[in-house]
Amino acid sequence: MSLLVVGLSHRSAPVSLLERAALSGDARIKLAQDTVAADPAAEAAVLATCNRIELYADVDKFHAGVAELSTLLAQHSGVGLEELTPHLYVHYEDRAVHHLFSVACGLDSMVVGEGQILGQIKDSLATAQDVHTAGRLLNDLFQQSLRVGKRAHTETGIDRAGQSLVTFGLQQLAAGAETAAWARGKRALVIGAGSMSSLAAATLARAGVAEIVIANRTAERAGRLAEILHQSGETDVLARAVPMDAVPDELTRADIAVSCTGATGLVLTADLIAEALEGRTGVPAVEIDDDRESRTRPGGGLPPTSVGSEDGCPLDLAAAQPGFSVLGEAAVAGMDAATLEQHATWAAGGAAAERRESARRGPGADAGLISALAVTAAATGRVPEHRKPEPVAAPGRPEPVLFLLDLAMPRDIDAAVHRLAGARLVDIETLAGASADAPMAADVDLVRGIVSAEVTAFGAAQRAAHITPTVVALRTMAAEVVAQEIARLEGRLPALDDKHRAEITQTVRRVVDKLLHAPTVRVKQLAAEPGGAGYADALRTLFDLDPETVAAVSQAAQAVSRAEDSTEVKDRRV
Repeated sequence: MSLLVVGLSHRSAPVSLLERAALSGDARIKLAQDTVAADPAAEAAVLATCNRIELYADVDKFHAGVAELSTLLAQHSGVGLEELTPHLYVHYEDRAVHHLFSVACGLDSMVVGEGQILGQIKDSLATAQDVHTAGRLLNDLFQQSLRVGKRAHTETGIDRAGQSLVTFGLQQLAAGAETAAWARGKRALVIGAGSMSSLAAATLARAGVAEIVIANRTAERAGRLAEILHQSGETDVLARAVPMDAVPDELTRADIAVSCTGATGLVLTADLIAEALEGRTGVPAVEIDDDRESRTRPGGGLPPTSVGSEDGCPLDLAAAQPGFSVLGEAAVAGMDAATLEQHATWAAGGAAAERRESARRGPGADAGLISALAVTAAATGRVPEHRKPEPVAAPGRPEPVLFLLDLAMPRDIDAAVHRLAGARLVDIETLAGASADAPMAADVDLVRGIVSAEVTAFGAAQRAAHITPTVVALRTMAAEVVAQEIARLEGRLPALDDKHRAEITQTVRRVVDKLLHAPTVRVKQLAAEPGGAGYADALRTLFDLDPETVAAVSQAAQAVSRAEDSTEVKDRRV
């Protein structure tokens, strides 16, 4: 069997696709179970976070495994296979091990070096153990990835490069200001009470917010988190829990809102945020569109982007920018005399009077300017070249009064909130763009070295472990041969006393042990090297070992290993 991983992450797929492909907790369990039920796979585990969905499996056929795992990912995510396939990545054998170890160290995270992924890997393994889809390979792999991740954080300064998504998100909300100074004294609303929300609440408390309100669908969990914050002793933050239906009212009082729930639909709509902004400021929320125009919500109309398409005007009115004067100097810069005359005739027409009045609100509006320029053009043939259009200043965006951080996948907060003046929204898509330019610490190279060394060691250990059942079966067979021959000797020499019988038995066993010692030690060494998997088959063939005996030894070892690993992971969860 061989390790295979098929997945997609923020590095291979747009956030919008990751959002659509996100799996609920039940869907992850069903995916792992269906994978094990499929022909090519014997083990399976799902690692799903806010920026990755990966399916790990122990398969006996590479191509069939890739096809099956890809199909299952598409089925359970609800995204069509044709749409999903271009964004999937596949890692096999040592490359798959290297990938998970890199993930565990935070090298593949949206925020390089973040340590939250270790908890997510641990939860993934625990879930696979609970539903009995993880066997010896995945138990060993995930356990070792946790050790590698901890080693990277202990032995290097990767923590200086890394931070949690919560910390990174708050830095983006602060927009360059020092986070603690920006957060100090603010009121915060945290929606959700899971691990990410708990981390957000603790981070906000340490940053110095004055109050944290926890809203969750399960009131008991919200109350427990509020109590933990209140009794932690690390801060003097006020913490309280509220039901989810209190969120609209709390938004009108909060300065910061962080949302990370498992909801499949939007938790905070643009209209809800607009109402909160109006409740805070007393005026209707204004929407800032991509072209920097503004309008009020709801029902307000945008100021015209042009002055129409009146016949006889030589300008491309549809392309006119807001505030641009069709009667100003910039409008006619570079026109030749004939075109300028045509424009002057259109501008002087009675049908354009209303538009002229509107245009005068823009810079440089002067109805008489065109006639004066026409005289110049008649003499020179063209408006002087120094008359260049000047850029129109875009209306400034007001300072936000409500800061929103969305760490959920799929998203909790409507992306349309990005356009609301008075609100600043940072979501996973925002973080993905910001993290692309984040500096990486020099310690990253040290972590990469650790990963490479650990991958080599893990591969050697797995290959050596693969031959161990065969070696055990060989020694078992040798012990049986010794026992049979001693029994035959006793039949031939019934008068043999116990002392001599014990000495003969010990001598025969020493001879067998010495004959087997060198080849079994050597075969383990050879099997641990790349390409050493064939030595187990050779040993079974040379000594005519019973395949069922080898399989029984292997299954017994796996059962012991699973019991030990399961106990270790559950102890850590407690």
